[in-house]
Amino acid sequence: MTDPRERAARREFVRRAHPDVGGDHDEFVTGLARLRAAAADQSDPDGRRWDGPVVGDTRPGGVRGLTDRVRRWHSRRFRKPRVR
Repeated sequence: MTDPRERAARREFVRRAHPDVGGDHDEFVTGLARLRAAAADQSDPDGRRWDGPVVGDTRPGGVRGLTDRVRRWHSRRFRKPRVR
């Protein structure tokens, strides 16, 4: 998450320098690139990648899967009520 002060500074810059409110277009583009570069440097200090493949748990199949589903259904169906 970003720091609230950094977010406030970014929003203040955009309000002040945006071309739609009379700011200079070139200044806005360079300032926005500078803010994005600073955010990219802070976003992941370890350099880890988050665009790898998504791996999910697979449920067992066959007879084992059937018994697993029946066991889960039974435990949900006959559990104690959550409200007294």
